[in-house]
Order: sequence, then structure tokens, then C-alpha cells
Amino acid sequence: MKNLIKPSSPKRLQKIFEVGFMGILSLTFFSSCQKSLEEHPKSLAVETFYNTAADVEAGVNAIYPPLRSTDIMGSYIPELEPYVDYGYGRGSLAVLNDFAGLDATHTSKVALAWRAFYLSIRNANLVIKNAPNGNAISQADIVRYVAEAKFLRAFDYFHLVRSWGGVPIRTEANLTEINVKKSPVDSVYALIISDLKYAETNLPDKQSLAGRPSKWAAKTVLADVYLQLEQYADAANEAKQVIQSNKYALVPISSTNDLQKIFGSNAGITKEEIFYIEFSNQTGFSNIWPMYINHPATRLLGQGGYFGFYTDSSNAVFSSWDNNDLRKGLWYPWNFGLGNTTLLNKKFIDPGPKAGNPATWYRYADLLLIYAEAACKTNNGPTPEAMEALNEVHRRAYGKNPTTPSNVDFKLADYDDSTFIDLVIKEYGYEFQYEGKRWLELKRAGKAQEIIMATKGKAIAQKNYLFPIPAAEFNFNKALDPTKDQNPGY
Repeated sequence: MKNLIKPSSPKRLQKIFEVGFMGILSLTFFSSCQKSLEEHPKSLAVETFYNTAADVEAGVNAIYPPLRSTDIMGSYIPELEPYVDYGYGRGSLAVLNDFAGLDATHTSKVALAWRAFYLSIRNANLVIKNAPNGNAISQADIVRYVAEAKFLRAFDYFHLVRSWGGVPIRTEANLTEINVKKSPVDSVYALIISDLKYAETNLPDKQSLAGRPSKWAAKTVLADVYLQLEQYADAANEAKQVIQSNKYALVPISSTNDLQKIFGSNAGITKEEIFYIEFSNQTGFSNIWPMYINHPATRLLGQGGYFGFYTDSSNAVFSSWDNNDLRKGLWYPWNFGLGNTTLLNKKFIDPGPKAGNPATWYRYADLLLIYAEAACKTNNGPTPEAMEALNEVHRRAYGKNPTTPSNVDFKLADYDDSTFIDLVIKEYGYEFQYEGKRWLELKRAGKAQEIIMATKGKAIAQKNYLFPIPAAEFNFNKALDPTKDQNPGY
């Protein structure tokens, strides 16, 4: 059985939230109808809480729940997935298929995601600020816990900056400030890089609890950040260090069903996962994201399903996809009223009652493709190492040994820098379907309009590239000016 992050006791978590209750945004932002948000902390002072390793660990544990919440798994990821080339949104999500921006329903959805990321940041800031003042905790434990908090804060801001652009930067230094101005994108990335560098230096080589980041997770996210910033040599260097560590490997498969070793309810125990967030399949409702892509009648998910996403056999990505690719087998026909050419996806399934699939944010396949692209960009063309990284992902998809040359390999001589990058982007689209990555990837690569037009025949409205800053943020953060600081088109 996996050694999971231990949930803190309700009493201990209550103390944590009371300690930081008047922290960021005065938290009035989070609900206009919660009178309790106006109250001051009354049961415990900060200086009497973060004293022992158990106290600080409880504080670190409190950073995770917002990332497990329906605001992320049931709002943020579902808001990203209608914009992909390989599928479509259904029901209330169908309006997003036209790439025309968010209506009122979806504006409120992304506001929930904004709230969750900033709640996670607030709790990280509490640890970063107060752990060093503990009087019954070792310096080694302080450094380790602060490194974990900084990793998670960087993770949060990395999503915020890619989906909202410039945002207010809230750190331990301005923890009690309500009014915080919007910082430019460059400043947000500067904080992200600083936090991740601290994390890669001070996180352990391997965590004792499942679902916690290691130094290699920090290097992986840092490689992704550098790729986003077009700092290709730095991205390749960070990724190569992870590859050469030999800590991770692709999970071999010989059938489509074998993909459940990676995505099923027992995922998180292989060498492929670099950073993932655990969900319990033993208590209450757990990971809501699999609900969005499953149909209740299939019984692939014990919780049922909303079948909010689908594709069609005529979709250009699907129709041109090699039938021998085992990943294609995750799609299966299901007529739910849109015709007999509709297809649903069974990537995340759990026949049990709790949907306990972990949320894997980074796995070794990510790292290999990051390296392949960054190495190509650094060298103005694909290198043998870059091609090998790409081929490992590609071979595995055909049931081949990932590290052994095979008859499905791409050949180095057939590609220049441009066509190789296109190949990587295409492989990424096959590998990470419904993992909340494709839209961010298309934007980063500058390929969104080109690929969406080619596959769906849709023009992307400029406002669609960023989510709107929530109205509640403007209402309570008086350092923001809605006429100047709101993202274009909203």
C-alpha cells in the first residue's frame, strides 16, 4: 500500500486556517456571503503554532487541499480541455468549442480556480514565513518544509501566469496585505524560478510519503518553466539531469488496457510519476476529474460520469492517427445523442465507488518531450539524444520496449529543426490527452491558431488566450484597476 500524505487532524487544520485567516486578500475575496471572513484569528497566535516539525508538516499539508478541490479538478482542468485539437466540450462546455471567450458560467468557473490557487499560495506563504521561527524543530526540517512550500507556490504561480498572465504576487513578505498590484509576467516568472531553484537544492532526493515533490520534481518543473520562457539551454540542462539520474522510466505496455498502470486508481506507484497529487479512494468523494470524461452507463467509473468531453471519428487528429498506436484504443464509440460517430475516452477509470485516481501533473514522458524540444532548439536541429527521447515515448505507445530501437522509430535524417518540433508537438498531443496540458502546450509553442484551424476550422478570439481576472478580486483588491488591469476582451 502506498504511504500517503497523512491528513492533519480537523483541530490542527482549523488552527492553521485560523492562524492565516486574515492573510491574503483578507480572504473576503473568497465569498461575499461568509460573515466569518471578517473575524480576526481568535484561538491561536502564529508564534505558538509553527514550533514543532509536526506543526509545520500540518501547515505544509494544508497547501494541498485547494489543489485537490473541485475548483481545480472540476473547474480549472475542464475549462482547459474544450480548447484542444483532439476533442470537444459537451453540454455547458459546448459553448467553449467556438473559441470566442468565456460566458458568465465559465467566468465564474475560472474564478473558482483562481481562488484555489491563491488559497494554496496563502498556505504556502504561512509555512515559508513562520517555519523558520519554530523553537522545537531542526534546521534541516525547516529547510525541507520551506522547500516543499516554495515548490508548491511556484507550481501555483506557474499555472496562474500561463492562464491569466500578469497577476498579483502574494508572498510571505506581504502576507497580510489586501491591496496588491498586478505584477508583470516577467516578475511572476522571476519568483517561480527563485522558488524552484530553492526547491531543487533543498528538497530530498526521494520523499518518504507518496505525492510529495522531490528535488527531481523541482528540476522537471523548472525545465518546463525554462521551455516556456524559451531558455532552451537551461531547459535541456535541467531535463538532462533528471534523465541521467536514472530515477524514472516509462512504464512498458503491451495493450491499451496496460495504460491503466499509469492512469488507473493504482497509479502513483510506478517509476513514471515525477509529481502527482494523491486522492484517497477510501473516504468520501475523491478526484472529480474522471467524472468529466466518463459516461455513467459504461460503469468504467464507480461514481458515474458527466461525459462532458468527447471526440468524433471525423476529427482530424483522430482520423489521421495510426490505429496501431495503443493510446488510440482509449477512445471507444458511444452514441449519447450526437450521432453514431461520437467517441468517449477511458483514460481515467476506477470501477470502485470513490474515484481515487491520482492527479499526475508531471511524469517521465513529459520530461522526455521537454528535453527533446529544448535540445533541438539549443542545437538548431534535432540531436541523436533529442530523437532518442522522443522515440522512447513513441515506442512505448506501440507496445515496444521504450529504450530499444524498433521499427516504429523516427529517423534523425528525416527531420530538421522545424519539422522535428512539429513532431514533438504532435506526439505531445497523443500522449497527454485529457491531462490538462494540451491547450497550454499549444499556446506556449505558438501553434494554437495554426493547429486549431487545421483540425477544427476555428479562429481563436484574442480574449481566449487568457482567462479574466475575477470581478471579486477587483472588488476587494483596491490596488487593481479594472479598466487597466483586466485581461483583453473582458
